[in-house]
Amino acid sequence: MSTTDKIAGLKEILALDPKNSFARYGIAMELANRGEVDAALKEFDVLTEQNPDYVAAYFMSAQTLAKVGRNPDAAEKLKAGIACAARTGNRHALSEMQTMLDELDR
Repeated sequence: MSTTDKIAGLKEILALDPKNSFARYGIAMELANRGEVDAALKEFDVLTEQNPDYVAAYFMSAQTLAKVGRNPDAAEKLKAGIACAARTGNRHALSEMQTMLDELDR
């Protein structure tokens, strides 16, 4: 299945359920993988606004930002993600994001 087909299928899901976090995350990831950074970041932002406890969205948003050299923005996303992971008890994600934040600070 092509990326375009995946995005189209996920958008169909969102048309039926605009707050479907899994579909929105999938779209953001596909856009990021295609190099459509701004569109991907917009989807990650909508996702975290609609579902502030979706830990992976913060981490993948930060990784997307770091890939294009936007380290200060990536650090801010990581800090928000670390707070989210702490709030939701996701110690594994918290550890991964803290490690990435420490690497960005070097």
